[in-house]
Amino acid sequence: MTQISFIALLLAMGYLIARRFGLIAKTIHLAKPISITNSKERWKRVLLLALGQKKMFEKPFVGTMHLLIYLGFVLINIEILEIILDGMLGTHRIFAPFLGDFYPVIINFFEILAGGVVLACLVFIVRRVSKQVPRLDSAAHRELKGFPIKDAMQILIIELVLMSALYIMNAADPDQSFVISKHLKSFLPEENLHIIEQCAWWIHIIGILLFALYVTYSKHLHIFFAFPAVYYSNLDSSAQMSEMPHVTNEVNIMLGKPGEPSNPDLKFGAQDIKDLTIKNTLDAYSCTECGRCTEQCPANQTGKALSPRKIMMDTRDRLEELQKDSNSTNTLLGNYITAEELRACTTCQACVEACPIQLSPLEIILALRRYQIMEQSDAPGAWNAMFANIETNQAPWKFNPSDRLNWAKS
Repeated sequence: MTQISFIALLLAMGYLIARRFGLIAKTIHLAKPISITNSKERWKRVLLLALGQKKMFEKPFVGTMHLLIYLGFVLINIEILEIILDGMLGTHRIFAPFLGDFYPVIINFFEILAGGVVLACLVFIVRRVSKQVPRLDSAAHRELKGFPIKDAMQILIIELVLMSALYIMNAADPDQSFVISKHLKSFLPEENLHIIEQCAWWIHIIGILLFALYVTYSKHLHIFFAFPAVYYSNLDSSAQMSEMPHVTNEVNIMLGKPGEPSNPDLKFGAQDIKDLTIKNTLDAYSCTECGRCTEQCPANQTGKALSPRKIMMDTRDRLEELQKDSNSTNTLLGNYITAEELRACTTCQACVEACPIQLSPLEIILALRRYQIMEQSDAPGAWNAMFANIETNQAPWKFNPSDRLNWAKS
């Protein structure tokens, strides 16, 4: 019955997790597809930024703590393979006989890593509770109120519970002695070691499965999506803004150059998810809500409404809304992101440069602002005057181009 229960649990959770990822993938693909080139350079970025976490170490202390959790998550979970096989076959530490003396070396390594995870989680909890880091303070950033701040704490607590279950499971094993858990043996009643080990074993595996499902509703989706997000990131300089292909096409036609036939149904910019690209929606699901982008944003620093982190979170919230109700009449521009936020952006690229995995809130801002101005004609009077001057005088100022160098003659 134990094996049947375990297999049933594994299949049920596997189905729920796969179904959830399927829904997320379908939602991401509501946006427009993109074409990419230079896969060699893209894989290099994946190795450096996603796997190697290069930009995380611009803040060395945080980078080190994050690396401990990351290594723990990746390497300790190798042990899940043994747990799954034990659960399905009714065995106990199935790899031990095959690995011999090397088996305790591996588990000792895992326990040391687990100690690093515990340390890093405690440090991050203290950082959040003490509110010593302004970008993580929900009182200062409205986008963190409610679920986001709870989500961050819940993840850290879950990881502590999982590591504790691992230690107790190892400590309660009468046939094994490992580097850290052996110090816990004296605290466990010998007559109940088998029951304690079994309870810790079940808590550990159920916790991992529940964690894997919970992550699909959490900001910690970046564990999985950081890799494709980095792969699809823009290889050009972050100072280069993307052009609008259909505008370029119209200009070519006006200049007598080859171009596609005009399409009267084309839309300038983006009003909602379907007008963005898959890269934009992938970025939204990959955002860790770390706030480095908002921390570096000059508009946010001067009290403006703009927060690049909120742009990413709003886009993800809109994606989640469409996942639940594809007929929703809300739009990203207006119902989630306001004109005030868009106008505050100076396109300085600070948010893109600050992001550890090259996400781009700016691309979403530009797409929405292009729709706002070119489709809705919603721009301040000063902007409209500037647009008119650029169109007629090729400069933001209202004077004849032939007089542009008169200042040099005086």
